[in-house]
Amino acid sequence: MRSSFLVSVLVLAGFATAQTPPPGNQQRDLKLEKIEPPKPPSNAPAQSYAVIVGIAAYPKLPAKLQLHFPERDAQSIYTALISPEGGNFKAENVKVLTGAKATLAGIRQEVGTWLPSVAQGDDRVVIYFAGHGFIYQGKAYLAPYDFDMANVTGTGYPMDELGATIGGKIHAKWKVLLTDSCHSGAITPEDTESLNHGLGNLTQSLFSLTASRDRESSYESPELEGGHGVFTYYVVKGLEGEADTSPHDGIVTADELAEYVHTQVRQATNGLQNPTSDRSSYDKNMWLSFIPANVNPATAPAPQFGSMAITVNMDDTEVFVDGKSVGIVAKGKPFTLPGLTPGQHTVKGVHQGFEPDGPREETVYPGTQSTVNIKILIPRRRSKPAEEALDKGIAYYQNKDDYKKAAEQFEKAFQIDPTYSQAAYYLGLTYNALFDEDKAQQYYKKAIEIDPDFLEAHANYAGMLLDIGDVDEAIRQINTVLTLQPDHAVALTMLAQAYRFKALYPQSIEAARKAIALAPKSAEPHLWLGDSLRLSGKLADAGSEYEQYLKLSDFDSKLGGKLNYYVLGSLFGIGRKKRAGTEDIWKDLRSLAYFGICDCQYQSKQYDSAIVACQKSLSYYQQDPYAHFDLGLAYMHKAVAANSPADLDPALQHLQQVIAINPDLDQARIAKQNIAGIQKALAQ
Repeated sequence: MRSSFLVSVLVLAGFATAQTPPPGNQQRDLKLEKIEPPKPPSNAPAQSYAVIVGIAAYPKLPAKLQLHFPERDAQSIYTALISPEGGNFKAENVKVLTGAKATLAGIRQEVGTWLPSVAQGDDRVVIYFAGHGFIYQGKAYLAPYDFDMANVTGTGYPMDELGATIGGKIHAKWKVLLTDSCHSGAITPEDTESLNHGLGNLTQSLFSLTASRDRESSYESPELEGGHGVFTYYVVKGLEGEADTSPHDGIVTADELAEYVHTQVRQATNGLQNPTSDRSSYDKNMWLSFIPANVNPATAPAPQFGSMAITVNMDDTEVFVDGKSVGIVAKGKPFTLPGLTPGQHTVKGVHQGFEPDGPREETVYPGTQSTVNIKILIPRRRSKPAEEALDKGIAYYQNKDDYKKAAEQFEKAFQIDPTYSQAAYYLGLTYNALFDEDKAQQYYKKAIEIDPDFLEAHANYAGMLLDIGDVDEAIRQINTVLTLQPDHAVALTMLAQAYRFKALYPQSIEAARKAIALAPKSAEPHLWLGDSLRLSGKLADAGSEYEQYLKLSDFDSKLGGKLNYYVLGSLFGIGRKKRAGTEDIWKDLRSLAYFGICDCQYQSKQYDSAIVACQKSLSYYQQDPYAHFDLGLAYMHKAVAANSPADLDPALQHLQQVIAINPDLDQARIAKQNIAGIQKALAQ
């Protein structure tokens, strides 16, 4: 009787147990404000969405039909679309299906269900496919990962289905279809005899650019920046600005891209491959990318193109043309860079630890190939005073109370030698630790400018960008690291963190699991994996990952391991909001993990366990309103379940703490309702 009386009193008093925000809204101090990218032209679409598909290995096709580069092609398209000097898509609005994820069911889900559900009348939609295409009984099919030639109609993705989806289900003012596959020209037939009429009657909103005519094959080449499909290579180059030829206004229109890609692919394949587009079926005002740096140059480039053949004398030399990395070049293997506008281009070769060759100007002539030899010869020698200043700075940097002294020494080293990339890098680290993000960003950029293949600089810069809320730019920096080193476990860990911030939980889970496979002893990927699993509703799995994180980061009684963890945190810049020192990073992350366990237990109605975990979380970070909130609710539920009015006192205290810490949270609003209910119940 007493238990039922307590329940009824709390309910009448306004006990807001059913008003707890859903797990997806609980983001602790990780809720970030976005930094706006440069604004594109005034007729920009309201939102942009894309589905990117790339399949190289087909488990049910013979060895002779396996491809090499579609997954790299898909990554290049992704990079071009999310770049502010390109498509300017939001990363969370781009779905990437590569390898085993690109099944028939997966493609139908993203193209046939997701795109129609999100795209509106003022939006832009891009669909890209790289892989095999087949013709069977007069109909054309794209080949998903699980394609089986013994069952083409049951396992292939019919092009007429794709056409019907684009034309009838997806509502957007601009629709773009890019296909790099054998027989992809069947999508946009050039005559009435075409094998596929799926897209024949679409509205003027569609721009379809395909790799070849309907009876041609599409080619890929290992000589194109490490390997790409010829069609995709030039699509990316075009989107990055090479197609912006007339009036050279920083905007790549559909017409410009079609002309550029057709010309370049035809030339590169000696006429064997001819990309196609239907020039009457899309909005003449449609533009595909915006490159602010190209706006109003002094002179417009000539309308034809040339190429460079680049050789280097040292393996792992990164080559830059006009300030942009074009790839890592191996010694003795000529690197062809076609599709360049005629005129002067700057070329630079960089190898970490050596003086760069360049930048110097090289001339590209229309219709010809220019030979460029890059020679990395001189080891980068530092003056003794600069090295001594750097060493002193590093010694100071190990103590959070000496960050300002560290910065003074790093500044001294950089003044002595303005090419000292490590000094610039440590200045970035130190000013980040001092909360001076402007200076940190300045020096990270300097370190990357001096040594563009300085992966740790890219990674640390990404970590800081995560802290200040520029998640999109952080993803681009991480993508740079992973392009140069796909097995970079720290970059994958930060990618998991970035996707978690974006609420892209499946992508976060995938990145975290890759990081764990590469670095099984690393703690932090387990934390972001746990967070994304919890916010996906997979509470039991999430709890296991949080426990694993706590186990791997438990250095309280093992000083050596603790120091190793601190070095990892400081040198690889897993950015933190509370950057007062590496010890604070460690405490903050353990607080996050215990909060995650608390929230899992609370949602599972294990209130005693939730109370223990939240108390542990607060022992590392007392000012966490979310931990106080869950703890207050757990005490309230326990009071009801165990008929224990005494538990209402701590419930009241923790809910009051939520309001004191941050009265603007949704949790604070709910806390106020519960406080009123508890006070009324206690009074009765």
